[in-house]
Amino acid sequence: MLLTIDIGNTNITLGLYQGEKLSSAWRLATVHDRMPDEYGLQLLGLMQQAGCAIEQIEASALASVVPPLTGTFLQACDKYLHQKPLVVDAGVRTGLRIRYEDPKNALGADRVVDAVAVQHHYGVPACVVDFGTATTFDAISADGEYLGGAIAPGIIIAADALFQRTAKLPRVELQRPPSVIGSNTVRAIQSGLIFGYVGLVEGMVARFRQELGEDMKVIGTGGLAELIASETDVIQYLAPWLTLEGLRLVWEMNRVVN
Repeated sequence: MLLTIDIGNTNITLGLYQGEKLSSAWRLATVHDRMPDEYGLQLLGLMQQAGCAIEQIEASALASVVPPLTGTFLQACDKYLHQKPLVVDAGVRTGLRIRYEDPKNALGADRVVDAVAVQHHYGVPACVVDFGTATTFDAISADGEYLGGAIAPGIIIAADALFQRTAKLPRVELQRPPSVIGSNTVRAIQSGLIFGYVGLVEGMVARFRQELGEDMKVIGTGGLAELIASETDVIQYLAPWLTLEGLRLVWEMNRVVN
């Protein structure tokens, strides 16, 4: 079996693959000061919950945008899973032509593997909308080139900023309000966040389509993708575990090479 690990600023997602099938997947909170032993024991617990013996994990692949936690997970995997994960970085084969400036230092590995998965499963040209700590828009051309994209504050960041930077606005649950016009403060904030981000996505997708062409596919991923996708028809495909699938594909490419 293959273990895939995506370390983000807010969430860590993990997946177990049996061949090409994702048999188990988890989304955990990112805890930046957790020790390798703590993450290692958490990994063992997840494997046990999935009914997977450590000996069944033949390989692992990792993407991270949190450099301090990259080393933490490498230590945890080595000690508890007896694995040295393939870490997706500038030296790893992805099959993707990258036109981004300074990709080694400025481009997150999650955005790269997302593009790999989209090119393989959905075709190009494409726009990937990832609802994570940031809301990112990634462009893959009709020639299979990663061109770049756009980065906006994520919904949770926006909600936290309202709560922290104002005297009377409360922290609210991110859910759809009954109507766009909020009848109280909580519903008004929910409307601004949910429908405001729907407008952001629709506007950005329209602008990306002007540059990539009318046949551009739009794929939504990330923890809040379903919430926004339910309010607009511009997101054609929902792929909540897109990064894990990209990691599997990248691992397959490098397994052949190595």
